[in-house]
Amino acid sequence: MRTSAGRKATTIRKRGAAAVKSGAKQKRPAASRKASPTRKGRLSGGKSAAASNAQFVIPMISYEDGIAALEWLSSAFGFRETTRLTTPDGRLSHGEMETGVGLIMLASPTPDYRGPKHHREVCAQARKWSSVPWIIDGVLVYVDDLDQHFSRAKAAGALILSEIEDGPPGRRYRAEDFEGHRWFFFEKDNG
Repeated sequence: MRTSAGRKATTIRKRGAAAVKSGAKQKRPAASRKASPTRKGRLSGGKSAAASNAQFVIPMISYEDGIAALEWLSSAFGFRETTRLTTPDGRLSHGEMETGVGLIMLASPTPDYRGPKHHREVCAQARKWSSVPWIIDGVLVYVDDLDQHFSRAKAAGALILSEIEDGPPGRRYRAEDFEGHRWFFFEKDNG
């Protein structure tokens, strides 16, 4: 019998080639997206990640309320939910969301988990290191239209850590999600 970690590792390997293939995107119906634990063959064309010799980094983020995170990240940051697996008690055991060719994984690992926002409420040191607007243990995401993305995030209640800034290394802004995870959004250079 395979472990949960083994299934996740297999899923990651199967998806490895997806980010490098620049072919047309195929959209699956919402009903099958939520029920399917993998997007097998969606962009990989049957090749394994090992065969492509590509390296991938996929952030794995824990949330106290993973189901709410799926919905909030979609509303605020425009991510698209592709996988939702829940435990019998309704907790998110594994979720996946896409943006462009990027992928994030998320879950509610245990009822005892506390996100960054709640951690700051009880830990003076966490309050200190979170007092700056910089990204601490966060995720960098490239977007096509930074102004539109910023407006959407702000309207959905994201804590804006910095307004849109221009200049090196690029046009960007920083935000915190509803549980205190930090995100750094850059505008793609289409030049």
